Amino acid sequence: MAEPFYIEKIGEHEGKTVTVRGWLYNKRSSGKIAFLQLRDGTGVVQAVATPQDVDEASWDLIGEITQESSVIVTGTVRADARAPSGFELGAERVELVHMAAEYPISPKEHGTEFLMDHRHLWLRSKRQHAALRVRSKVVQICRSYYHDRGFVLIDSPILTPTSVEGTTTLFSTDYFGETAFLTQSGQLYLESACMAHGRVYCFGPTFRAEKSKTRRHLIEFWMLEPEVAYATLDDAMDLAEDFISHVVQTALTECEGELEALERDTTALERVVKPFPRIHYDDAVEILRKAGEDFEWGSDFGGGHETIISEAFDRPVLVHRFPTAIKAFYMEPDPERPELALAMDMIAPEGYGEIVGGSQRIHDHDLLLSRIREHGLNEEHYQWYLDIRRYGSVPHSGFGMGLERVVGWITGVPHVRETIPFPRLLGRLTP
Repeated sequence: MAEPFYIEKIGEHEGKTVTVRGWLYNKRSSGKIAFLQLRDGTGVVQAVATPQDVDEASWDLIGEITQESSVIVTGTVRADARAPSGFELGAERVELVHMAAEYPISPKEHGTEFLMDHRHLWLRSKRQHAALRVRSKVVQICRSYYHDRGFVLIDSPILTPTSVEGTTTLFSTDYFGETAFLTQSGQLYLESACMAHGRVYCFGPTFRAEKSKTRRHLIEFWMLEPEVAYATLDDAMDLAEDFISHVVQTALTECEGELEALERDTTALERVVKPFPRIHYDDAVEILRKAGEDFEWGSDFGGGHETIISEAFDRPVLVHRFPTAIKAFYMEPDPERPELALAMDMIAPEGYGEIVGGSQRIHDHDLLLSRIREHGLNEEHYQWYLDIRRYGSVPHSGFGMGLERVVGWITGVPHVRETIPFPRLLGRLTP
C-alpha cells in the first residue's frame, strides 16, 4: 500500500502525482476551468481542473458535486505563489465517495444557537478547525512540560463521594444506592499521590453545576492540576508562571498557522514571559476602588473585577492571599494574618479572567478536621483525606489550570464554547 498523502505535507511533493482523500470545502468555475477547494483534516489545497486534463466522467462529476461531498482527487503538485501553501494541485481524476446533501452551514451569517445546534458540522469550518488544533497542541505542550520535569501522571476518579470546591455546584448520581458526584477537581487525590511520588499531576474533565452564561464558563471543562510535596505558596506561583509562559511561547511557535487562520494579533501574547507581577488581595481591592468600583473587602472577584485588575498589567497577574471566608476548606491560613488563605489566582489579560487557581494546602490534621466540620462536610467521606495528615504530613501546594480558558486566550476566540469540541453549557446537552 502506498504511503498516504496529507495536504499539510504538500510542499514535499512538488512535481509528483498525489492522491487527496478528503472533502469538497468549496468550488467555483469560470468557463472551462474549475477550482476545487479540498480539505483532508490537515489542510486545504486548491485543485484546478479542465476538460483537457481530466476524463469526461470526472468533469461531469465536478459539475455535480456538492459542498462537503467526500471525494478522492488525483493530480500533480505544482508551485503557485498565490496559494496560501505556495502549491496547488493539477487535477487528473476525481472520484466520488459520497454525495453530500445540501449543507446547512453556508457562508452567510448564522446565529449562535444555529451553529451550536450544528456543532457536529461547525467543527469543519476554518476557524473552528484552527481553534481545536490549537487546543490539541496546547494539551501536548502541557503534558510534555510535566513529563520533562519528572512529574508523575495520576488519573483521578470522575465519580467521587467528596466535594472540593463547595457543595452547591455538584452534579449527583446514584452509585448503587449511594450518592456520588461528578468530580469538581482531582486535587484531593493528587494530595495523596504527591506523598507517594513527590511531584504529580492529573489532566481530565471536571464538572461544575453553575448556572452561569458568561463567555468564560462551561459546565464540563478540562483541568490540568499539579501537586508538589514540600512546596509553599511561593513555589506554586513560581511553577504556575513558568508553566504558563512556557505554554504560551511554545504555542506561538508551534501554532503559527492556526493563529494566522484565526487572525489572532499575537502582540500581547509575545509579552507573556516570566516573571509575572504579583499583588496582594489588598492591593487588588485598591485597584478596583481607584477604578471607581464600590468593592467591599472580603468579597470575591467577579468577571468584571478580574478584567479591571488585568488591565493594570501587560501580562498575567498573580493575586495572592485571599480572605479565608471566600476560599475552599483545605487552604492553609497565612500565619501572619489567619483571616487570609495562602491562595492565589492567575488572571489573564484581554478579559479572559482566572486561568489558574491554587493554594498551599492545610497539612495539620486537627486544623483540617475543624475546617471540614465548619463547612458541614461529611467527616466519614474525608477520613482517607485526613489520613494524609496522620502519616508523614508535610506542607504541599498545587493549582488547577482551566484548559479552555487558556486556549480561548491564546486563540482570541470570543467564547470558550469554541475551544472544546462539544461544549456543555447551561441548557445545552446536545449534540
